[in-house]
Amino acid sequence: MRVRIGYQLSVTALFIAVVLAVGLALVVLSFDRARAITRSAAVTFIDRVAEHTADRVDGQFKAVLSALEALKQLPPVVSGGISDNPPFYATLAALLREHDQLYNLYVGYDDGAFIELDALDRAGPAVRAQLEAPSAAEFRLTVIDRPPGVPSRVRNTYYLSSDLEVVAQAQREADYDPRERPWYRGAFDPEAGSITEPYLFKLAGLTGYTVRAPFTQGRQGIVAGDILLADTDAFLKAQRLGQSGVVFLFDDKGRVIAHPRMSEFLRARPSDAAADLPRLDEIESVDIAKPLAGWQQGGDAQQVFEAKDGRTYVAAFRSIATAGSAHVRLAVMAPLDEFFSEVEAGRRRLLLLALAFVLAALPIVWWIGSMLARSMTALAVETDRIQRFEMQEDAGRVRSVIREIDDLGRSVSTMRAVVRTFSSFVPKRLVQQLVETGMAPRLGGSRRDVTILFTDIQGFTNIAEKADPEQVLLQTSRYFAALTEVIMAHGGTVDKFVGDAIMAIWNAPTEDADHVAHACAAVLACRDVNLEVNEAFEREGWPEYKTRFGLHTGEAVVGIIGSSDRMSYTALGATVNLAARLEPLNKEYGTDILVSEAVQQRVAQRFLFRLVDTIKPRGFGSAIRIFELRGEAIHPTASHMKSG
Repeated sequence: MRVRIGYQLSVTALFIAVVLAVGLALVVLSFDRARAITRSAAVTFIDRVAEHTADRVDGQFKAVLSALEALKQLPPVVSGGISDNPPFYATLAALLREHDQLYNLYVGYDDGAFIELDALDRAGPAVRAQLEAPSAAEFRLTVIDRPPGVPSRVRNTYYLSSDLEVVAQAQREADYDPRERPWYRGAFDPEAGSITEPYLFKLAGLTGYTVRAPFTQGRQGIVAGDILLADTDAFLKAQRLGQSGVVFLFDDKGRVIAHPRMSEFLRARPSDAAADLPRLDEIESVDIAKPLAGWQQGGDAQQVFEAKDGRTYVAAFRSIATAGSAHVRLAVMAPLDEFFSEVEAGRRRLLLLALAFVLAALPIVWWIGSMLARSMTALAVETDRIQRFEMQEDAGRVRSVIREIDDLGRSVSTMRAVVRTFSSFVPKRLVQQLVETGMAPRLGGSRRDVTILFTDIQGFTNIAEKADPEQVLLQTSRYFAALTEVIMAHGGTVDKFVGDAIMAIWNAPTEDADHVAHACAAVLACRDVNLEVNEAFEREGWPEYKTRFGLHTGEAVVGIIGSSDRMSYTALGATVNLAARLEPLNKEYGTDILVSEAVQQRVAQRFLFRLVDTIKPRGFGSAIRIFELRGEAIHPTASHMKSG
């Protein structure tokens, strides 16, 4: 009788052996070596935090700059059509909602005209109270322009709701000239940066910096947006580094631009103090002058230094590239002993515990581990071969004295035989899907609701006759691969390729309650991918593959058909026939995607359709309406602004 040992005991013993082996390796390390490793790990970690945070801050600037670059090219901006232009206001509101780090967006012109849209709640309740903004207002719109026939500029102020309806408005003579503000002055200088130095905003005494993008075409001016320092302070505060670690922004003038404790410092200032940013030595108790100087003089961005309080600190510095002439820098700093003190104490306890067990457990664990390693390695190799369908007829079975491993070896051997047999009848890719769903590989099928897609390439025969056959196969395979990837990504199964055509099924073999919508989305995505493939073909001098699609949903017989020598998983019935007939009708109606009324009714609220015709296909008892699938439905989120 063959002896077998419980698998749970062997796994437990192996786990203990690994833990103790690690503990013994650490015991061998000297104290000095352990300290060097700790310091190196701290420097690496702080450097990664600095890199990540700098990328986040830089990414904020880049995202805003990208939005401004797009905004300055809009016709209303170039022409100066800022008065009574609700679509333009809706665009500004959409950009503010997309970039929550922005407090506002505005455009200033060289003739003194100006438009600004403020997100009221982003500046805090004090600003809303100061402006006496209505409670229902989400935005404040300011338009300064010179109306026709009026000698002076006029300022119109609107308070807008979330759907851009006017809830209050006022008009008076303009008292604001954008050309006098820091963000406008010098902006057209070739050396001017995209981000200004921090300054005091006129509204509510808030401090921040402006991201700007000049434009010279049309009316000429500057598109800009404000980022409040309070928002950056909150972001930096979320980057926690123990109890004393800190992340902050500063500039080359030694001023702190953003700091987790900035708001506390400003509140503690006397009311008559100058409205300027604090210096590094005012807000940060640890003097970083020496490591900062080392970095600025070309040294490493990571610095370890001793502070006056006797503690060792690790710091990392980064430049915010997008800030340009504003010279914004980022610093990350944390005390070495605080950050790693718990790790050191825990490590010592772990080593003592490991040393206590290692001498008694090592021989037994070594023996059990050897048996486990051989058996598990053999099983892993065998399962990898099955996954790749590399199955040998004479492959033996993995055996082990461990009961559970021996049982697993028998199961793997059985699985290998089943998969090898099944793959003789059904394509391997479909075998994987059928195995996942647990369907048995036997002839027969069942009725179920499915969505069927047929595609075809317009003029493919003419292309194939004129081109090199090898190139036709290569390029068509690229085309099939691109569409197949999209179909499978949307839950579909590619049933077969027939020449240049594809037949795909949804809701079989895997159930999909929303298969009609997924099929529609897949077809639209296939059309987009087809365009990308054609662009690549055009660059290579290959004719484009213009694809036509036919889509229908309904009941069909789904299952495995064929003979004992060859099986195929497919769908049969009137639903399949109608889908196949819809595809060539695209040629008659000049469309790309035709769907049946059954598809349109199932997803009419989620996609856009156009009624094309009513047809009566041969073999069908009643007429059928067919539709062109145009795209996904877009539900508007904001209405046009009404004048009050």
